[in-house]
Amino acid sequence: MIEKIEELLIEVNGFNATSKEDIENFRIKYNGKKGVLNDFYETLKEVPNDQKKEFGQKINTLKQAVAVKLEDLKNASATSIVIEKEDLTRPAFPLELGSRHPINLVKNRIIEIFKSIGFAVADGPEIEDDWHNFTALNLPEYHPARDMQDTFFIEQNPDILLRTHTSSVQTRYMEENQPPIRILSPGRVFRNEAISSRSHCIFHQIEGLYIDENVSFADLKQTIQFFTTELFGKSKIRMRPSYFPFTEPSAEIDVYWGLNSETDYRITKGTGWLEIMGCGMVDPAVLKNVNIDAEKYSGYAFGMGIERITMLLYQMSDIRMFFENDIRTLEQFKSL
Repeated sequence: MIEKIEELLIEVNGFNATSKEDIENFRIKYNGKKGVLNDFYETLKEVPNDQKKEFGQKINTLKQAVAVKLEDLKNASATSIVIEKEDLTRPAFPLELGSRHPINLVKNRIIEIFKSIGFAVADGPEIEDDWHNFTALNLPEYHPARDMQDTFFIEQNPDILLRTHTSSVQTRYMEENQPPIRILSPGRVFRNEAISSRSHCIFHQIEGLYIDENVSFADLKQTIQFFTTELFGKSKIRMRPSYFPFTEPSAEIDVYWGLNSETDYRITKGTGWLEIMGCGMVDPAVLKNVNIDAEKYSGYAFGMGIERITMLLYQMSDIRMFFENDIRTLEQFKSL
């Protein structure tokens, strides 16, 4: 029996735990009601009197070894738990308060304005197929307007690409829903353009679409008038004839910014007018492509670059500032 205790002493001294469960199992094995130590104390009653002293001393030695080992294991476990809770990648003190990105600030403001007149938000994939990005929007393969958008292709035959505009969200929505339709489609778009202070290969758009019976160009103008007044506080706009494959007639929208400062002269090139978006009446061919009755329904669409609007609102001169994550730029928007 003494030899058994000595074997257990070696086992106790050499024991290592890898989890709290291991420690608890060790405790139960030796100190539990049906544990090793209680078994030895019960056996002690049956040991001859001349052997009880030696046997009792060995049991006490084992008991002390178990107590020391349990204390060591608990201390080691507590230390490891503290270490596990320490996130060594967290920023050092003082912790700086963040802010919304200026692009998100302006996007949310635009959405809020259009939601107040009944527009809902629709979303779609950034990786698109040719049909939803081009062909359904009256841009067949041979159409010269495709050259206006230098595209990032992921696959060919069939063509899979990074969307060049959020109009693709509109085609997907129209395929699945019948009029009345009144949606906004904000999101990131991609074009293979040289990066400079005024252009980037990644930027954000927000496009609107309204389709119903008897929708007219006057409805479009009134909507744009409301939007520019709400966002810029300026109600004077002009609509210049333009061309887009998916709208007919089409127009560019300018807002009168004024010439009150040197900055106004610079950003408006001395005219006082700033171009902010394109728009037009949805081409009947687009409606037919998405199985909407072009004889019964009409509609308008508009689209703008969020970066451009943000640069105007906050008088920022370089579009690259939105993507560089320079803290000196971003911390200026903490209070907004």
